[in-house]
Amino acid sequence: MQADLRSVIALAILTFHEARKRKVLLLAFGLGLLFLALFAWGFGASISPLGAVTPVIQRAQCNTLTLAGLYVVNLLVVVTAVALPVDTLSGDIASGVVHTLLTKPLRRATIVLGKWVGFLFLLTLYLGFMAGGVLLVTWLTAGYTPPSAAAALLLMWLGGVAILTMTIAGGTRLPTLANGVVVLGLYGIAFIGGWMERIGATLGNPTARNLGIASSLLVPTEAMWQSAAALMQPILLSQIGMAPFSSSSPPSPLMIAWTVGCIVANLALAIWWFEQRDL
Repeated sequence: MQADLRSVIALAILTFHEARKRKVLLLAFGLGLLFLALFAWGFGASISPLGAVTPVIQRAQCNTLTLAGLYVVNLLVVVTAVALPVDTLSGDIASGVVHTLLTKPLRRATIVLGKWVGFLFLLTLYLGFMAGGVLLVTWLTAGYTPPSAAAALLLMWLGGVAILTMTIAGGTRLPTLANGVVVLGLYGIAFIGGWMERIGATLGNPTARNLGIASSLLVPTEAMWQSAAALMQPILLSQIGMAPFSSSSPPSPLMIAWTVGCIVANLALAIWWFEQRDL
């Protein structure tokens, strides 16, 4: 057990260094800095001074712009969660690298867990950099921090981990390109389903709402964003319908438990599929 833990940590470190050598980290953080610079400029230019508007209106402006920035960050996290591990197992299988790893000897479950931990660390680092940057900009520019920001970021992280784990599971069975297409396609269904659920809740259409809930159960990433946005959205703005990035009827707290269950199930499925695959 202790040897397996050391192997998982070693593989996680190796995964981190592989991403660094492929300049994935450099590109991700470089483009992230560009986004944060653009957001800082736009945020500063869009906020009305207190002399021109009331504090309540300025706070509403800050909240809307902050959620807009975090909305983009959430999409970038999803794309990163797919792009980082999309070829980690399928690529290793196709290139024969996995045979080298298995001669160490390493258990197949250890390989999956090590790579998952490595990419999990990278994703956490990226989310902290991007979301933390947005919140730092709003605080330095206007002294504003959205309510329950820490809990909201945790929910965004859970959504990213869910799509990351799904991508790793897909890589045990599908070629790299097919894996990326399938995972992004499933996220697209959940994304549209989330909007359908919001529209159905607003218009009182149970069919649209149920379809949205079903898609969220399939891929809960968008539901985690809706829950996070609802936490950061002032109650007053939600009640009067001024909530372009959150829903007046956010997902149930049970969806958090469902998301954790999806992560565990996909990780277990990845291990099982990889162990059963003929290499």
